[in-house]
Formats: sequence, C-alpha cells, structure tokens
Amino acid sequence: MKTVKSFLGYFKFVFMLCLVIVVVMLLTGRRAGVGPALIAMFSSLALFFMSHSKLKSFSFTAWVFAFVSVSMVYPIAFMTWYGFNLKVLIVPLIQIIMFGMGTTLSLSDFGRVLKMPWAVFIGMILQFTVMPLVGYTIAKSFGFDDKIAAGVVLIGSCPGGVASNLMTFLAGGNVALSVTMTSCSTLVSPLMTPFLMKTLAGEFIEVNFLGMMFSIINMIIVPIAAGLITNRILYSKRKEFHSSGILAFVGVVCISLAVVLIKWGPATVLTIGEATLAKDGFIVGFVLIGVVAFAQLIVRIMLKGPEHWMDKVLPLVSMVGICFIIAIITARSAWDLLKIGPLLICAGILHNAIGYVLGYWGARAARLSENDCRTVAIEVGLQNGGMASGLAMTVSKIAADNAKVALAPAIFGPWMNISGSVLATWWRSKPVSRSKVPVKETQEPAK
Repeated sequence: MKTVKSFLGYFKFVFMLCLVIVVVMLLTGRRAGVGPALIAMFSSLALFFMSHSKLKSFSFTAWVFAFVSVSMVYPIAFMTWYGFNLKVLIVPLIQIIMFGMGTTLSLSDFGRVLKMPWAVFIGMILQFTVMPLVGYTIAKSFGFDDKIAAGVVLIGSCPGGVASNLMTFLAGGNVALSVTMTSCSTLVSPLMTPFLMKTLAGEFIEVNFLGMMFSIINMIIVPIAAGLITNRILYSKRKEFHSSGILAFVGVVCISLAVVLIKWGPATVLTIGEATLAKDGFIVGFVLIGVVAFAQLIVRIMLKGPEHWMDKVLPLVSMVGICFIIAIITARSAWDLLKIGPLLICAGILHNAIGYVLGYWGARAARLSENDCRTVAIEVGLQNGGMASGLAMTVSKIAADNAKVALAPAIFGPWMNISGSVLATWWRSKPVSRSKVPVKETQEPAK
C-alpha cells in the first residue's frame, strides 16, 4: 500500500512540476521547451491515473494526449522508421483492435436482438440518423475545408465504439443492450457507412461506395469474425478446446493458411470494377487465431495460468494501438491541426453532446426504460473512431490528402472517452430508482 501511495505521489509531483514549467514558459515567451515539458506532463498524468483506483478510466485519454504531444513536437518520429512508412501499420493495428473486440463477443450477443428488438431497433435508427446528420450540419455550419468536413461526417457515420460497452457498465446501464447494439451496428456498417458517406459527404469529396464497403469488411468484419472463433477457443467449456493437441493443431493450421495466402494466394479476394477486397484481413485473422491458440496452449495448459488472461492483455494492446494510430495521423497533419485544432475540438464537443442528448431523449420518446435510455445515449454518442481513422487513411477515393480527413476522428475520439467517462460516473451516482420502471418493456414496442 505504501509503495502504491509513493508512486502516486511521485507521478503527481512530476505532473505538477511540468505543469508549472509549461505555464511559466508560455507566459515568458520561451516556447522552445514547451513540447518536452508537455510530453512529460501528460505521461506522468497517465501513470498517475493508471495507479489510482478511481481514475483508471481516464488513463487512456491521458496517454492519447501524451502521444499527440510527441507527434506534434517530433512529427518525424511517427513518419518513417528506417525507410518504413508507419502509415502502413494503421490498418493492421485496427484489425488487431477489432479482433480483440470479437474475442469479447459470442453469437448470443447477435441473437439477443430477438429478446429486445424494440430497444435495438430504436438504438440503431438513432445511431445512423442522429450522428451523421449532426456531423453534416456541423461541417457545413463551421465552414471546414472539404476534406476536414468529410472527416466530421465520417466519424458520425461509423457504428458505435467498443468503449461504449465499458461506459455503459460504469454508468450502471443495460450492458447486454450496449453489446448487442455495438455488434449489430458494426455488422451493418459495411452498407450503412458507405451509404451515409455517399449521401452526405458526396458534396465534399468523391466516395467509392464499393471500395469503402470492401475496406470495412477487410478492416472490421473479417477480424471480428476471427475474434468470434477465438472466443470459442478461449472461453468454451467443451473439453476439446482444453486439449493441448487440438490447440496445437489449430495453431499450426491457421499459421499455415496465413503463409499460403501470403506466398501463393491471389492479390485480392474479390474485385468489382475499381473496388477490391484485400486479403490482408484474412491473413491477420488467421495469424491472430493461431497465435492465440499457441498462447492458450502455453499459458493455460503448460503454465497453468489464469483462465481469463486475454482479458488483461487485449485492453493494453488496444490502448497502445489506438494511441499509435492517432500519433501517426497527427504527425501527418500537425500544421493543419495547429490552424484549425481549437475549432475542430469545439465541433467534436458539440457533436458528441448532441449525440448524448438526442440519443437519450429519442429513446425516452420511444418509451424505453431509464436504464435503456442511458445505454442508447452512450451508444449513440460514442462512435468507432478507430474505424473512421482507418477508412480516412486507407480508402484512396476519399481524398488525395487523406490525413486531413482523419483529423476529425483523431480529435473526436479522445474527447468521446473523456465525456463518456464523466457521463458514466455522473449517472452511476444517480442509480435508477424503483419508481422509474419502464412504461413498456424494452422487449415490446410501444403501442
């Protein structure tokens, strides 16, 4: 206990010291050293949050600011490494994050829609109407550059983010509904996101419907499907999944299939006109299934380790991956961010807040229970920023200068985590009373 307190005190001291240094430098006009001080300040703040039992949920956002500080001060650090363009890592990192999301899901999460169809239906309608239309309105009202405006519409057109499930849990909402909404909105995103972009962002940039649809399938759907398979390996009660022979067989087969695809597989899985479905999602999926099978063999069978070891590994991997993606995007648009950053932050706060408000009151209008209203509000307000960033940086038909399109997702994402944490904490302090029973059960539509 004393060790933890000493660490907390140390990180808090470093943060306060760096904060004072930053303020003094800004007031005296000595801005040359502000960058390193900012990096140290946010890094120490993140470590402080990670060590604090009640502030852990804010550590991710602090790390995002630390990575953004590094990429703004030293942009070359996130451009190329020994001639390798780091932009190439964005899609694989998102695929790994989506694979992690898939491992937390099961087929029952998709089937649960049959148990609460009205709540899921209302949530999906609000998800794909409120945020895209609000994004379009904000983009037009703020007079953003066409590429930046397209990025605002893009983040609004994406499905709910993985963080919404955690925020719903912290808020004491309906976690089952949250997981089902995230799953379903992600499942229909290959059709809905390109449709909304074509309809709303078509006046800003050229949008290739099929190209974007194939990119979402490759980057999101295929890794999630691989994660669903891995979920069976990790958490199934069936004896064969606890057999060293079966795990070794699955690992060898999956890694072998990945090698075959790399060396002898076709260049693309499917081609329609100029749109192509890349094979890298399948390669990453096979590799990750194989790696997890071997890891399960070593950790659970050989070392007799904890049953839910992946639950500790994947959040860390996802956090590092998202921070790295944001840093890569920021480094490529550092100058644009300096010019329009404050305005884009205001747009992100407004977009997110309107999503919460209309999500909540839209659910209330549909006569959902208080818990479900809170859940829908969080689902609507929190978008999949990683998916938006990946689409912006990889779909060539979006824009030639695609780093600009990725600016809004890179800025909106961290803010959504801050506001989501604050809203969840506030709602948790106001538990739903017995008097707030639903007028109609969420399983039945209001008549």
